[in-house]
Amino acid sequence: MQILLAEDDDGVAAALVEVLYDHGHDTRRVRHGRDVLTYHRSADLLLLDLGLPDADGLDVLRGLRAVSDLSVLILTARGDERSVVRGLRLGADDYLVKPVRLTELLARIEAVTRRTAPRPAAPAARTVRAGDVEVDLDARRVRVAGAEVDLTAKEFDVLAALAARAGTAVSREQLLDEVWGDAHHAVSRSLDVHLTQLRAKLGRPGPLTTIRGFGYRFGD
Repeated sequence: MQILLAEDDDGVAAALVEVLYDHGHDTRRVRHGRDVLTYHRSADLLLLDLGLPDADGLDVLRGLRAVSDLSVLILTARGDERSVVRGLRLGADDYLVKPVRLTELLARIEAVTRRTAPRPAAPAARTVRAGDVEVDLDARRVRVAGAEVDLTAKEFDVLAALAARAGTAVSREQLLDEVWGDAHHAVSRSLDVHLTQLRAKLGRPGPLTTIRGFGYRFGD
C-alpha cells in the first residue's frame, strides 16, 4: 500500500515510516498541509497529524475532501471531543490519539482500507455519447454528428474528465485537480478558457452544462 504520512515531528515520522515499511507499506512523509494536496493522488491512504506547521489538519482535510475520496486516518495528539467529532464529520475514516500502540495503528489501517476498498464492477464504457457528440476515451477522439473534432490535449483532458462521469456533476476543484494536477495551485481562469473553446469547437450547447456555484456536467 502507498501511504502518505503528514507529520511534522521527525522522530515520530521516522518511527512510523520504519514500522510501515516492515509491514510492507511504502510511505511518503510530508511536513506541510500543502504537500498533502500535492501528493494525495499517488497514495492509497493518508495518515494525517492535525498539528501541521502551515495549516490546521482539519482545514487540510476539508480541502482534500473537495477533490478526493482518499482514505484518511487522523493520527494526532489532539484528543478533545470537539476535534474528534469535527474530524469524523469532515470525512476522516478513523481517528487515533497519540501515543498509539503500533499494533492498533496497523489494525486500524487494515480496517479502513478493507472498508473503503472498491467493489468489483463491470468494465466502464470507454466511449461516451451525449446527443450526437461521441467521446472515445481510449483513442482520445471526439466526433460530432460523425465528423471528427480537433481538440488540444488540454481540451480533451477537460472533456474526458467530464465524459468519464457522464450525467454526474463534477466540481471545478475536481477538474482543476485532475487536469492541472493541483486544485489549489492551478489557475482557475484556465478552466473557463478551455471550456469556452470546447463549446465553440463542439458547436453544441447541450453536452456541457454549467452548474452555477459548483461545476459542470457532461450529458444528462
